[in-house]
Amino acid sequence: MNDSDEKAHNDFELARQNYHDLIVKGQDALDDMMEVARMSEHPRAFEVLSTMLKSIADINGDLIALHKKKKEYDRPDPKAIASGSTTNNLFVGSTTELQRMLKGAKEEVDNVIDITSRIKDDPE
Repeated sequence: MNDSDEKAHNDFELARQNYHDLIVKGQDALDDMMEVARMSEHPRAFEVLSTMLKSIADINGDLIALHKKKKEYDRPDPKAIASGSTTNNLFVGSTTELQRMLKGAKEEVDNVIDITSRIKDDPE
């Protein structure tokens, strides 16, 4: 593991721990806010409670998104894996030769018309 990968791993762990701490503290605060809302029966208290619920749900989603990002970061680069291999091939030759190659035959195929001799004889 190189230095950059180690730093990224440490940052991931720190962010993950922060999300966990926020979730735990948010749940404690949510319990307290529920009690306040029940006792006061004030609409604003229930509004704050609703906002806290949404915030905790968002943090949970962010934690899952963090794991996805980590997985994508750890996935090897397909370009790096394929180094040294040919991805784009170019055939240089006539269509007749290409058809022969694709058919796997070294001799003329019945439905292939070879015009190479006519091209060589053409004075243009």
